[in-house]
Amino acid sequence: MSQIPLLTMVGEPWGDYGLIDSGHGMKLERYGDYRFIRPEPQAMWAPAQQGWDPDGEFMPASDEDGGGRWTYDRPVPQEGWPLHWNEVTFQASCTPFRHLGFFPDMAPVWDWMRAQVSDMEAPNIMNLFGYTGVGTLAMSAAGAEMVHVDASKKSVAAARDNAALSDMADKPVRWIVDDASKFVAREVRRGRRYDGILLDPPKYGRGPDGEVWKLEEDLPSLIANCRQLLDEDSRFLFLTVYAVRMSALAIGELLNQHFADLGGKVECGELTVREEARGLLLPTAIFARWSR
Repeated sequence: MSQIPLLTMVGEPWGDYGLIDSGHGMKLERYGDYRFIRPEPQAMWAPAQQGWDPDGEFMPASDEDGGGRWTYDRPVPQEGWPLHWNEVTFQASCTPFRHLGFFPDMAPVWDWMRAQVSDMEAPNIMNLFGYTGVGTLAMSAAGAEMVHVDASKKSVAAARDNAALSDMADKPVRWIVDDASKFVAREVRRGRRYDGILLDPPKYGRGPDGEVWKLEEDLPSLIANCRQLLDEDSRFLFLTVYAVRMSALAIGELLNQHFADLGGKVECGELTVREEARGLLLPTAIFARWSR
């Protein structure tokens, strides 16, 4: 069996986002006009600068299950504020889940997916666990016909609001509130196919009808069903995994076994963000991808 290539995908700073500095288990980021400190266990080094002076900081709870609260040194709009990535405009806000309503380390993934289908007219792409829709809109802006799936009505509503902010409300996007595994299984039974699939599953979650999602238990069957929605003319599947004790090689081998009959190549590795202060790379997640 051939070895799966290990890669690093680097999120570079852009106009409305940058990782300013990191160290001692924390990171300082800019989101438009505002600067925030958030916990970052992988920043085991010392920071480049002292006296970060943020507008706000997330103070985590003492347990390992997440939670915590934001504190502010200066006023920050609680209803959110607009940010831009290329053609996409979206709302950032300080959520109770320590992030700001999107995942900036996904920017190189959006670029990569767009490159995979750049020669196609109206490729058919599905975004599972689509959250607030920045990835959906990044692909839609490039001409894709999108299916956006998330179990949270609130997240899908935010995604639709972001589409309106981006002047993309009339783009061909199906906004689906559903359990991702159930929706994909139904798409298989319907005989549907896609040119590409993006998956960004949580470690644990619940569907709209109380369905329980556990990553280690449920990911293999979801990948198996996603494989049935792709064929010899499809271009990619991209899987990201956050906040779990799992190797990129493990999810790479999962894809390798399911996609061996389809040709193309499987790669895996780490998503990272480049720090502006020193240029070092901060790991944020692992990924595996299949592409034609």
